[in-house]
Amino acid sequence: MKVLVIGRGGREHAIVRQFSKSPSVMKVFAAPGNDGMREDAEIAAIDEMDFAGLAEFAQQQGVDFSFVGPEQPLSQGIVDFFEAKGLQIFGPSKAAAQIEGSKAFAKELMKKYSIPTAGYETFTEIEPALAFIRQQGAPIVIKADGLAAGKGVVVALTEEEAVSAVNDMLEGQKFGESGSKVVIEEFLDGEEFSFMSFVQNGQIYPMVISQDHKRAYDGDRGPNTGGMGAYSPVPQISQDIVDETFLEIVKPAVQAMASEGTPFNGILYTGVILTEKGPKVIEFNARFGDPETQVVLPRMKSDFGLFMEAILKGEPAVLDWNNQAVLGVVIAADGYPEQVQKGAHLPDLTRLSGVEVTHAGTKLSNGSYVGNGGRVLLVSASGSSIQTAQQNVYEQLSSLEWSGFFYRTDIGWRAI
Repeated sequence: MKVLVIGRGGREHAIVRQFSKSPSVMKVFAAPGNDGMREDAEIAAIDEMDFAGLAEFAQQQGVDFSFVGPEQPLSQGIVDFFEAKGLQIFGPSKAAAQIEGSKAFAKELMKKYSIPTAGYETFTEIEPALAFIRQQGAPIVIKADGLAAGKGVVVALTEEEAVSAVNDMLEGQKFGESGSKVVIEEFLDGEEFSFMSFVQNGQIYPMVISQDHKRAYDGDRGPNTGGMGAYSPVPQISQDIVDETFLEIVKPAVQAMASEGTPFNGILYTGVILTEKGPKVIEFNARFGDPETQVVLPRMKSDFGLFMEAILKGEPAVLDWNNQAVLGVVIAADGYPEQVQKGAHLPDLTRLSGVEVTHAGTKLSNGSYVGNGGRVLLVSASGSSIQTAQQNVYEQLSSLEWSGFFYRTDIGWRAI
């Protein structure tokens, strides 16, 4: 088979690598990809928002199916575009991608179908939003309604923080159009985990769960980021809770989308928090999580290409997972997630051994890699336990000098 993976980040590199490991896949293309993917795919310099260019490339190369990584092309209707041209593509339609593209849409869906989530209100004007904050008190959660690259959520521990976040979004337009509407939610306390599923024509294939670390610095301190590291499995979340999440949240969400006339195909990412009252939804995404993909896909034993071919054809498919633990640490550029410092030279990555290096924001410059984004790399290792995997990663990371970059030294601490 020939497969086209659309996107350029770490998540897409992990998807590319998984396809390249599949005996059924002869050729993997990545568009636009990044320099670090060149070992695993042929790079096509076509922007992920150039739907016509991507579709033409898929036709010319005889691609069997395309797999969309990032949320932007999905929200803008790339799946509808490809399908109108008779091309096989995996992902949600523009209408179904609203489950991520609009927090308000997702919250209203959950309310209507009694899917457990935090209480909330939606606002487009500052004064009513501030009155609601004063009435509710802190801690409280402020979310930009639209897409904000994983950074549009503020967990405000004080009323002042909440007021500042609302002002930034509604008045300061920190997230542009995405923040012209805000969702203000009750703060939920508990253990978080990511539950991702392949969904096609009403069939749901759950993946093994993972947990990511959103805060920039050790001890879960600092600003929210797109994710500073992740691990799988999550030993502190029991199988009973996973089963309950599937039956009470994931399955009803897929059924709800179908009932609304916007059936969901693709990767349904469910961010879950285990509260005293059971699992509740923090957010839905319409694609793989980043960095969760980088620790979940390496645990897949099944041939990824054959699995995808089967579900796209509506044939029976089985997903097998290994019992290994995988833990990944994000290397970020100094200043991330605010004022990112690009252009610093990375150390010689060939000196790392026994780990996988997944490229996100890197580019080749005179034969060596330099930082070209906020989250630059993810370095992961496997082991018989989270502790062993953690030890393996940090042993390797500490053997190199990361001048111009930083990483958290405590990924996996909740499990350990």
